[in-house]
Amino acid sequence: MQDNQSLSKRGAVRALHYQVGVYAQAKLVRVLQGKVLDVAVDIRKDSATFGEHVVLELSAENKKQLWIPEGFAHGFFVLSSQAEVVYKASSYYKKESERSIKWNDKNLRINWGIKKPIISKRDSNASTLKEYIKNN
Repeated sequence: MQDNQSLSKRGAVRALHYQVGVYAQAKLVRVLQGKVLDVAVDIRKDSATFGEHVVLELSAENKKQLWIPEGFAHGFFVLSSQAEVVYKASSYYKKESERSIKWNDKNLRINWGIKKPIISKRDSNASTLKEYIKNN
């Protein structure tokens, strides 16, 4: 439905984003330039793997892609001086449907390997996994 492209500098963290309702998105993610640590978290409450995550290094060099189904939150951390990330989404972006979970939520136990992250104000205000469970 929609192609998205972002350019971020070293140390940038894009939090664990997802959309709800009819605007829920599956994504196919790849890197055109640079290198990122890409993360997908299962947030389907009825799933046997709820709260578990997958971490994969994506780069222009290794040409790997990551398929992220609906019901997963997605984020990445830029490892190179900058990274250009492209992802195909199965639904259109709708601001009112967008949500996020804190990238460093202790309950997720994701080893990002980050020392000095660059976090946007929006991502700093993301929900915890416990808040997600309570509100969804």
